Amino acid sequence: MKILCVCGLGQGTSLILRMNVESVLKEMGIQADVENTDVSSASAERPDYIITSNELAQSLQGHSSKVMIVNNFFDKEEIKSALESNIN
Repeated sequence: MKILCVCGLGQGTSLILRMNVESVLKEMGIQADVENTDVSSASAERPDYIITSNELAQSLQGHSSKVMIVNNFFDKEEIKSALESNIN
């Protein structure tokens, strides 16, 4: 499974989100390839899931990947809740 963490520039914020997603997935016992990128590059990628903010999710409407919204990239409980709700 491939998960893409997306922020506006693809550097700081998405990297923090990626590290927190990896941490939560490890706690959940789920194996995944997690990467981070900017919103324009994300449009061309085809991961299984994209995790981003509500504002950026609007830019990714129509994307073939399942888009998960997390508003606080530092909140591991919010990240866990989003993952549990979306990953089968």
